[in-house]
Amino acid sequence: MNVQILVKGIRGIIPGGVSVKDFSVVTDTSEETARQILDNFMQNGIGVFQDDQIHFQDNDKLKTSLLALRMGAPIDEISQILDWKDFEALVSEILESREFDVTRNLTLTKPRMQIDVIGIKAGVAILIDCKHWKRLSYSALETAVNKQIERTKHYVIKEKVRGALPAIVTLYQEEIKFIKKIPIIPIFQLDSFCDEFYGNLEEMDLEQSE
Repeated sequence: MNVQILVKGIRGIIPGGVSVKDFSVVTDTSEETARQILDNFMQNGIGVFQDDQIHFQDNDKLKTSLLALRMGAPIDEISQILDWKDFEALVSEILESREFDVTRNLTLTKPRMQIDVIGIKAGVAILIDCKHWKRLSYSALETAVNKQIERTKHYVIKEKVRGALPAIVTLYQEEIKFIKKIPIIPIFQLDSFCDEFYGNLEEMDLEQSE
């Protein structure tokens, strides 16, 4: 199947039951094309046909997004379709594919702080703040960096790791690559960043456990 048609189909993945007609309306395709997309989904274990409707599970949108990425769909195009929870899940999937142990939405106490995604590999953690926004001003990025630095300092006091790196993952390419040695990573570059993770550590400000 054409990857662009598959990407169109992602928009029609709504948990619960959807008819072919409704799916074609949501995805702006003909009913014939909608049937082809849905057949392709089900061949890949996405969706179940029952009572003249296709029933989707909560994670089917993410599963389809990953399928589209494997077929060559641009990662920034896929990210635009996903909501913030899907975006965090996609970040987590990329880290897991690079053999990081991943935790999502970790809440720290005293003071209360939440970290979107944490990946740990060989005792070093990367703490990611996911920014599913269209564009970020420099001041917004700087504020996000400062908050993530504080979360990371708090994290290394509480958790047994050799060190931790704060990072911001954004939806779009940002002109700024670092603020205070903290990496600003567009989602489509996260995979290569993880691949080169240990080689990048010297350029960045790693919080060390005491």
